[in-house]
Amino acid sequence: MVIVADENIPLLDSFFDEIGAIRRVSGRELTAAEVRDADVLLVRSVTQVDEALLRGSRVKFVGTATIGTDHVDQRWLQEQGIRFACAPGCNANSVVEYVLSVLSLHAERLDIKDWTDLSVGIVGAGNVGGALWRTLSRLGITVRVCDPFRESEEDSDDFGSLDQALGCDVVSLHTPLTHTGGHPTYHMLDRQRLAGMNENQLLINTSRGEVIDCDALLDRLQASHAPTVVLDVWEHEPEINPRLAQGVWLATPHIAGYSLEGKVQGTEVIYQALSRFLGLPARKQSGQFLPEPPLSKLAFTRSAQARDAADTAIRACYDPRRDDARLRRTLRLPAEERGAAFDRLRRDYPVRREFSSVKIQLKGTSRSLQDQFRVLGFKLKL
Repeated sequence: MVIVADENIPLLDSFFDEIGAIRRVSGRELTAAEVRDADVLLVRSVTQVDEALLRGSRVKFVGTATIGTDHVDQRWLQEQGIRFACAPGCNANSVVEYVLSVLSLHAERLDIKDWTDLSVGIVGAGNVGGALWRTLSRLGITVRVCDPFRESEEDSDDFGSLDQALGCDVVSLHTPLTHTGGHPTYHMLDRQRLAGMNENQLLINTSRGEVIDCDALLDRLQASHAPTVVLDVWEHEPEINPRLAQGVWLATPHIAGYSLEGKVQGTEVIYQALSRFLGLPARKQSGQFLPEPPLSKLAFTRSAQARDAADTAIRACYDPRRDDARLRRTLRLPAEERGAAFDRLRRDYPVRREFSSVKIQLKGTSRSLQDQFRVLGFKLKL
């Protein structure tokens, strides 16, 4: 059995070497010729999987180690009898921690002592947005959620319209990219909606670049009273607009979900799906392959202030300013080299571990501080 796989999927050998012969390829540059003799195709979001890629191949199973599926023509796969699997929720926690780190920096920047003074509008409450909603609510932050599909099925006072979500102090986007249906998300934040945002607001996009009309966003950032913007996703990746990147507060190369745990869980999910498809036992789990984290413990004494302690722990695990600096260095390259540099930042991304990999030692600290660390996902040693 031949398995063609994106070279950026972690632990390919650990999970799949007993199933078939693995051939690693560049996901961005994958061609029909490279996949023609494959039985299994494993991709990430940079590969467009459709008739043009797979027509005439012998592929019977396609797996994407990502939560998004807009790069896959699922209808065509189904018509051809090709089994498809994705990894919903695999990196949700990683994206939540990205947003929390951004909020930590934002609160410090504005000298906000208490996160609960902020209101957060979450647009899209699927695996990622839903996880963020739960975490922020447990931290005591006021949340307004826009998700027409969930709202029609659930009863919660947190649901509101898109305009209500866009009126919050912080707006975090977590929608899939859709062009049709009752609630299409392509250019959902258009020129008119962006004009309604002001200098007191923070806009974060970790979903899909095309959810925002980025030409309109660039114009808005150059106008008066513009909001503060954090972009992890971009229109026309990897050829991102350097003027837009220079105009936002934080610019990162589509890595919000790139924690090691998130990436490995994505691999595990498609391994399990392929094992079921082939009728094989799924004996391997991601936990058995995770290495010891470089940072394993932080200690705080009774004199620690809750906000300062949380900021210290969050940024010790992940500080998006490092990724921002790496991306901005690529903007100095000649235009024809920037796309490849963007992809290299993702391919060669340094190991980033989630909060759960760090044990927090608390000596004589308050109950509220203990509860805060638990909500954030750290392990506690009292």
